[in-house]
Amino acid sequence: MFKWLRNWFTETPQEPDPMKYLIVGLGNMGVKYDDTRHNVGFDVVDALAKELDAEWKHEHLGDIAKGKHKGRTLVLLKPSTYMNLSGKSVRYWMNKEKIKKENLLVIVDDLNLDFGKQRLRGKGSDGGHNGLKDINNMCGGNNYARLRFGIGNSFSKGRQVDFVLGEWTSEEREKLPELIKYAADTAKSFAAIGLNFTMNTFNKK
Repeated sequence: MFKWLRNWFTETPQEPDPMKYLIVGLGNMGVKYDDTRHNVGFDVVDALAKELDAEWKHEHLGDIAKGKHKGRTLVLLKPSTYMNLSGKSVRYWMNKEKIKKENLLVIVDDLNLDFGKQRLRGKGSDGGHNGLKDINNMCGGNNYARLRFGIGNSFSKGRQVDFVLGEWTSEEREKLPELIKYAADTAKSFAAIGLNFTMNTFNKK
């Protein structure tokens, strides 16, 4: 009887924690991808981890750091699956940490926004971004928050991949710390005061 009760308690699914949030920065692992436009999602969660004094640990399917902000637990994730398979990592950590979908925020680079602009939305298309496309497929749709970080589209025909995987210009690099901090502040606000208030406050015109 006692064994049955013990199994019942350990195997009963836990309810999602409404005070826990998964903040995902998309990018590619590896030194050759550091300081590239496609890895700006990693840069934002790195800045967030530093602010929260959260230490990164290499775990299954990604690097994880955990910190507290205004009573919320922020689980930061950098998927190690490479950009195009990000959904596998996101789904795994949502399930493992018992985080509901409305508490998920994905931070991603966006060619359709000028450099220096950002947009927070509660859902939307993948916009041709393979990372978002895989998350949509693996997590049951596009109804989750995403923060799009504008990287611009100043590339010639046929050079999109080189541009996205290229390093920032010196002019962009000067402005980048302020923009990354702004995006990190947006993520903290999303957890603290919710999607709608944060969109009204942080979405750049």
